[in-house]
Amino acid sequence: MKKPFAAMAGLLFGFAGMNVFGAGELADSPRWYVSPGAGMMFFEGNQPTDEGLNLLLRLGYDLSEHWSTEAGFSYAPNITGNDEDGHNGRSTSCSPCGDAIYSTGGDDDIDGQQIKGYFIDSMYHFNRFNRLDPYLTAGAAYYRANNKVFCDGHDYSVAGPRVGAGVMYHLNERWSLRADTRAFVPLEDDMSPIYTADAGVVYRFGGGAVAAAGVGAGVAAVAAGLPKDSDGDGLTDDEEAKLGTDPFNKDTDKDGLTDGDEVKVYKTDPLNPDSDFDELKDGPEVFTYKTNPLDRDTDKGGVADGHEVLQDRTNPLDPSDDLMLFEVYIPFDYDTTVVKPEYSKEIDQVSRALLRNPQATAVIEGHADQRQRSSKQYNQDLSERRAQAVQNYMAGKGIAAGRLSAVGYGYSRPKVQPDLVNGNPENRRVEIYIRGAGTNADKGKYVTP
Repeated sequence: MKKPFAAMAGLLFGFAGMNVFGAGELADSPRWYVSPGAGMMFFEGNQPTDEGLNLLLRLGYDLSEHWSTEAGFSYAPNITGNDEDGHNGRSTSCSPCGDAIYSTGGDDDIDGQQIKGYFIDSMYHFNRFNRLDPYLTAGAAYYRANNKVFCDGHDYSVAGPRVGAGVMYHLNERWSLRADTRAFVPLEDDMSPIYTADAGVVYRFGGGAVAAAGVGAGVAAVAAGLPKDSDGDGLTDDEEAKLGTDPFNKDTDKDGLTDGDEVKVYKTDPLNPDSDFDELKDGPEVFTYKTNPLDRDTDKGGVADGHEVLQDRTNPLDPSDDLMLFEVYIPFDYDTTVVKPEYSKEIDQVSRALLRNPQATAVIEGHADQRQRSSKQYNQDLSERRAQAVQNYMAGKGIAAGRLSAVGYGYSRPKVQPDLVNGNPENRRVEIYIRGAGTNADKGKYVTP
């Protein structure tokens, strides 16, 4: 009975001995953990047993940020009969050994069965350092009972693969809560799957003398008497508490930069994935486009980096290919789309550029400002109507409708940080992008005093 557990434990220790870490926060953390739990074991199909309490004890090891392995033991102390065996209390011989399964008392021999299980699982964590840590599992298990309750009542033991899913909620660097479900598929043809569901706690330990003092990259710091950095992002937990970032998530705003790099290297906002409001996240700006995450218009060509990359397909590092941009701040009356005559002069400059360049086209974008009680759909519709109002005005100046297009973005693309209480006029705007009339350096030809 001890051999299956010994073999699985050997596999676990074999995985633990692999050098899969290298540098990083997990390499210095307490990678071992023990996890007791309790739940239920469920039987399906033709088995003469019903569900019952299932107790578990797991020993696990974190291989990397995404992978863990764990071996465990389960004990179901009182599995009862389901009275659906069809033997009607008669003694029945087992195949192939001929031992009796049932006595004349029906399913009395089934009641009070004790089932012991041994298992090993591989676990894939979607993000080990999030406070909420979901994962998928795949592994194998071996179950043995003190009577023949498996495979239609013919076997003492079964083995096979199992799969499942679970989630941990990390309370702190050492303690976590967890919930799991598994489906065990026996190799025997005449047995249906066994399902388990359980909940428990996790306690992390080990990792050597350094890890004994804490978790992650912060472990070494604690051992040296320095403040703790639980997620290894370069910010202490106290600093993160002041900033409002998550001390168990190295990239709180999911922009591709760690919180520590944002604060100490790039000076960006670790709570805002787009610090300069140019529609590009800070991480891609740094690593992919090589633009400045603190400057909406890195090349100073007049168009925001994100608009160049996402809409215009121009180079955000080359000002010579920027489209001509006119920003028009038209104070529409509440809930109206009428362009007042006193603001027609600004739009006339755009019309002039299009009339002098017959091959040029224009895209008119409407933008709204977000307040605390702003309706997303209302502002989306309003921004579309206002962009169309400007389009209609320009068409009235002789611009062919086929050269103009209008689109509204509601308040999804602010130019500056929205003021949810007082509002921000810079976000209430119409932007007109002209292609085929030159760059912003040529705007002076069409601007009149």
